[in-house]
Amino acid sequence: MYPIRHPSHTFFVPLRGQNHHLRQWGHYPPGSTPLLLLHGWMDVSASWQFMVDAWPAAWLDQRLIVAPDWRGFGQTRPLASESTHPAEHPQDYGSADHYQFADYLADLDALIARLNTDLGRPAEAPIDLVGHSMGANVAMLYAGIRPERVRRLVNVEGFGLPHSQPEQAPQRYARWLDEIRALRQGTLALKSYPSAQAVAQRLRKTNPRLAPDKADWLASHWAAPDASGQWQILGDAAHKIVNPQLYRADEVLAVWASIRAPLLVLEAEADSLGQWYRQGEYTRAQFHQRLQVLPDCRIERLPDAGHMLHHDQPEALAALLQEFLA
Repeated sequence: MYPIRHPSHTFFVPLRGQNHHLRQWGHYPPGSTPLLLLHGWMDVSASWQFMVDAWPAAWLDQRLIVAPDWRGFGQTRPLASESTHPAEHPQDYGSADHYQFADYLADLDALIARLNTDLGRPAEAPIDLVGHSMGANVAMLYAGIRPERVRRLVNVEGFGLPHSQPEQAPQRYARWLDEIRALRQGTLALKSYPSAQAVAQRLRKTNPRLAPDKADWLASHWAAPDASGQWQILGDAAHKIVNPQLYRADEVLAVWASIRAPLLVLEAEADSLGQWYRQGEYTRAQFHQRLQVLPDCRIERLPDAGHMLHHDQPEALAALLQEFLA
């Protein structure tokens, strides 16, 4: 099993109707800037452990690090949920049949204010934000909407989506309705697994670069056994429902243009966009073109890494962040 170097402390905070599960490392010296780590889609806060372990203990003594489970992921549950023990009811995420992206922004805003207040800082005091994939897209939007509240910003493999056209709206809404019906009928349920070892194999199938010991450790945080002994992914199947709102790239760029924090963009040598989209539909070059609206942006590419960059190259990622956040 993977040997943890810096164990985390976990706790729950009620915000916006959700009992948010948070993972914390390090310490908060007065006057320092807290760091929030935001995980991606169908992931959990524990996913950052390998990167945190690569940081020196002396650096963690001077830095408070907090990573939440987004709503509908990990151990975050609705406050009204009948499941008081998430590990015993791994897929009880309430009655939501889809998730709105704007809720992640509101959750993050409430979390930052609560974290600052608990630390004796002004609620609007700036923090540092690091996000991966979906979490990076949330972080980018938040840093443009609340520019005064973000000191440093790091985007790890968070590219946004291809530009959409208004005429796509009818088909998008129809797809949204069809997928909600499919969810209610049970045809969008997440796959279950017979054991933690099977979950680890699934993680390694998705990411062959993930070392076996890390996959074994992560499996017990990425999934949990239900009453029948089947291992269930700690994510709500409703996250598979398409967003009914089109992705309006021009609006997103207007928000990005308001970002004042220095931005570090970290991308893997393996081209994720080239794997996800048809040729020319949305490319890395187009993403870089979008980034030109930001006044202070630095791009770094890490070799021998895929989309789960924080799993593939945690040491290199930790070193870059340590330098950038100094």
